[in-house]
Amino acid sequence: MLFLCCEDNTFVKNIKMSKSKGTREPIPIAPSLGFNEQEFISTPPSVSKRVLYLSIQAVINAIVIGFIAKILVELIHLITNLSFYGTFSFTESTPAGNTLGLWVIAIPIIGGILVGIMARLGSTAIRGHGIPEAMEQVLTNESRIKPIITLLKPISAAISIGTGGPFGSEGPIISTGGALGSFAGQIMKITPNERKIMLTAGATAGMAAIFGTPVAAVLLAIELLLFEFSPRSIIPVALACATGAAMHLLMFGQEPMFGMPDIPAPTYQALMLYVVMGGIIGVLSAFISKSIYLIEDWFEKLPIHWMWWPAIGAIAIGVVGYFAPYTMGVGYSNISNLLTGNLPLQMIFGLGVLKFISWSISLGSGTSGGTLAPLFTIGGATGLGLGMLILHFFPDSDINLPTCALIGMASMFAGSARALLTSIVFAFEATMQPHGLLPLLGACTSAYFVSFFLMKGTIMTEKIQRRGILTPDAYEPDVLQQMHVGEVMEYLEPQISLNQSIAEVRNWVTENRPDRHVLIVKDNEDKLAGTLKLKDLREDILDETESIERLVNKKIIYIYPESQLSFAVEMMDRYHTDLIPVVEKENKTRSIGLLTPTLVFAAYRKARHADQQLQRHIDLKRSSYRMIVRSKKGFKA
Repeated sequence: MLFLCCEDNTFVKNIKMSKSKGTREPIPIAPSLGFNEQEFISTPPSVSKRVLYLSIQAVINAIVIGFIAKILVELIHLITNLSFYGTFSFTESTPAGNTLGLWVIAIPIIGGILVGIMARLGSTAIRGHGIPEAMEQVLTNESRIKPIITLLKPISAAISIGTGGPFGSEGPIISTGGALGSFAGQIMKITPNERKIMLTAGATAGMAAIFGTPVAAVLLAIELLLFEFSPRSIIPVALACATGAAMHLLMFGQEPMFGMPDIPAPTYQALMLYVVMGGIIGVLSAFISKSIYLIEDWFEKLPIHWMWWPAIGAIAIGVVGYFAPYTMGVGYSNISNLLTGNLPLQMIFGLGVLKFISWSISLGSGTSGGTLAPLFTIGGATGLGLGMLILHFFPDSDINLPTCALIGMASMFAGSARALLTSIVFAFEATMQPHGLLPLLGACTSAYFVSFFLMKGTIMTEKIQRRGILTPDAYEPDVLQQMHVGEVMEYLEPQISLNQSIAEVRNWVTENRPDRHVLIVKDNEDKLAGTLKLKDLREDILDETESIERLVNKKIIYIYPESQLSFAVEMMDRYHTDLIPVVEKENKTRSIGLLTPTLVFAAYRKARHADQQLQRHIDLKRSSYRMIVRSKKGFKA
């Protein structure tokens, strides 16, 4: 007898597709062949030669992205100098020192018009933050981004920021890096999952190239883009981030992105206050995240084409910029100033409130710009303001104002984006302040915790969730890979044999009413003979005295009790069967049970809900009573 088993390289080679019907036609192979089921499973190993292949390409992309990041920054400087000072110069500058007066309002509007035209004629994908758009392509489009985004995104972002947009350059470069990684993945012969890795590696390499924070970039990939944690994805991404950080050292220097004075180690009183501050900022982060999408909803109701929305949103940039010009532009210098803890109240208010007004309205209009730098600025100003307030009423508290600004900027991002580890590590890498790690951990966790109660989505996911796209919020190992067939199978030996007649089997089915559509059949020697579909017994043209042998499918797909449940599910799907015989590994002709989808579903549900069942293994009241009884017995003795 020939068996079709699920455990051999030869088995894979012997599977062919029917060209006429598009169905699989398995060719049976003899059980005498040596089998190794792990060779059959379609899931690639965690680390293989393909990881090296992807890593090399990811590093090359990261080098290119490093140059693109430098070009983007220089282009922002050029457009800033042209727009606000009328000079053709790549010298670093900000709109804060302009002398345009009321004309400053017109500059962002012109930039908004140009961005709207580029989005209309080029691609609508240049609109938005950068990270949500990359997440959407990962989740819905097999990580395929139009190559034109690699060109249009940095140019549109440079125009938007260079004409006064209160955005960071990290969002556009993340989007650009992701587009480059996706483009490379589309011209390479790779799987959709590998293309996702390439997109993520490109995006996070862009972040590392701008900020010089490679570890935070890797964590950003895990928390917001990869939706998994495995060696085959982390290795290329980590190498790309390291390369991006090396490009930052080459292009921008070796100093920390945000320099600040050394901060002292926190006392326990100060740490408790930092945690409370983190919770307060968590509430504000939820408010800010919701306000962005509330403003987007308002723009959606406007009776004019979306191409003009960025220009309308830019009015807020110009008006706020007229009264507080330091709120315009990238504003990385503002973050550094906040971290000194020595800003006047007027500027703290401007960076915390006025910056939020101009940024939220302009971002809600659909222009091109990032969210990280504005969130850090608003959060840093909020943290510094709260710290000054606490010191005013409690002058003996041990809090440190630069530390307040530091935890404020990180907590705001942790609460709004729910990227806890990214926020903590980014703040550390960008400032190189080791004494800030403990306050950062407490404050960011507090903000992260509070945000879960106040909003379902995040500033990164709300947009795509509104389109019906679900984003994972927890990364867990495959439950089915952790369970074996033997734990789930129904132990049941074959109950019908080849020598029985059709009438006998029909009577058996009527009496026993099996809850499955396929029966396992044995031969005269009690060996596994095949399977029989109940629907084949219902045909009226059958001769009831005839043996069931000709109705039995002798091309048997079987599995072992030691096999992973995920492997069994793969076999059910591949061969469109709702029953697989389970055989002894030492004796493949002896069926000891069966596996059905119903059993798999029940096991999956039980495993998924096992951690949610409330249990008490030690009853303190009962244990105390026993101790008292034993003590009394001891005294009596």
